[in-house]
Amino acid sequence: MPDAQQKFFDPRPESVGLARDFAVTTLNSWGLHSLCDDIRLCVSELASNALIHGSEPGHGFLVSLDAEGDFIRVEVHDSRSHHRRHPAIAHPAETDTVGRGLQIVAALAESWGVEERKPRGKIVWTLFKAGRPGAPARAC
Repeated sequence: MPDAQQKFFDPRPESVGLARDFAVTTLNSWGLHSLCDDIRLCVSELASNALIHGSEPGHGFLVSLDAEGDFIRVEVHDSRSHHRRHPAIAHPAETDTVGRGLQIVAALAESWGVEERKPRGKIVWTLFKAGRPGAPARAC
């Protein structure tokens, strides 16, 4: 089983892309190429939410990936108190251009949820069924 990997990102827009790259690099190093697209998209959504809604001004966010049995657990840690901004699936109108991020996460992941982080903040986590390592053979 591969070692868990985590990385802290500064509070700037470029960090969302860097978080996606970190997730892909980690998955490729574990030979879990088939999960790259779904996890990359979910990391992008959760990192964006952490940056825009979940982090106190001047605070970044942490992304963690861990292989747990048959699943890959992806976590995004932020600094805003859990009770102040509990993420929930929005139901935007057809004409809205935002508000679908957690719908995407819920559709792609096996499950997802939110945990309080001590002393402050929260962790938004997702689980993905790992499948068999190395399939398909190409990296993403």
